Amino acid sequence: MALDKINYGKLYLIPTTLGENEPLEVLPISIKRAIENIDFYIVENEKSARRFIKKISPRKSQQSLKLELLNKYTELQAIPTFLNPCLQGYDVGIISEAGAPGIADPGADVVKIAHEKNIQAVPLVGPSSIFLALMASGMNGQNFAFNGYLPIDASERKNTLKRLEKLSKENNQSQIFIETPYRNDKLLAELLKTLSRNTLLCIACDITLATEYIATKTVDDWKHSPVSLHKRPAIFIIQGEIPIR
Repeated sequence: MALDKINYGKLYLIPTTLGENEPLEVLPISIKRAIENIDFYIVENEKSARRFIKKISPRKSQQSLKLELLNKYTELQAIPTFLNPCLQGYDVGIISEAGAPGIADPGADVVKIAHEKNIQAVPLVGPSSIFLALMASGMNGQNFAFNGYLPIDASERKNTLKRLEKLSKENNQSQIFIETPYRNDKLLAELLKTLSRNTLLCIACDITLATEYIATKTVDDWKHSPVSLHKRPAIFIIQGEIPIR
């Protein structure tokens, strides 16, 4: 006979910092409490996850931790087994590499399976670079879309940028995307070359860190305000000039 849901452990979605700052500078005390009470984790990288847990809870026994790896090498058929502790009454935590699990980050597949197994998913408060950037951009926070990474092919990328700019103009919709940090400067050059001069562009990098930089300007203004983004985690948001109706 299946266990009743009340006897299941819960799946906790545990955000982490966005850089090398002290965890409790940007994370609430609820994260510390959760980590002190959970021994089963699903993580992207074991070494960084253990380091994060130790920073949050220095006295927690590292030997007691049971970590399952969720990354591009994980076999799909193995993922449901990561939730077996929940079915046995133990809580499990998903730890993001940077930011919030499941948002531009591994974890969504596990949460989907948790719902299928009637396991409660508990999202904990913590930083998401996507939403923090949108908050500080001055752009439309009621109608927006996150597009992940743009195509690598130059022609496809140009067409995608034109399409997103058009959508933004027609629907008054903020369009959000990201890039691998070492390609940021190249992407910025393409944005300034491809987008209309009056389109708004927000660049938000190193969010929550001492070197945080967030600014929104027109494409034309950005052309006269050079900024180096090389190897700095960044979020890009565009909002096209709304046509007069």
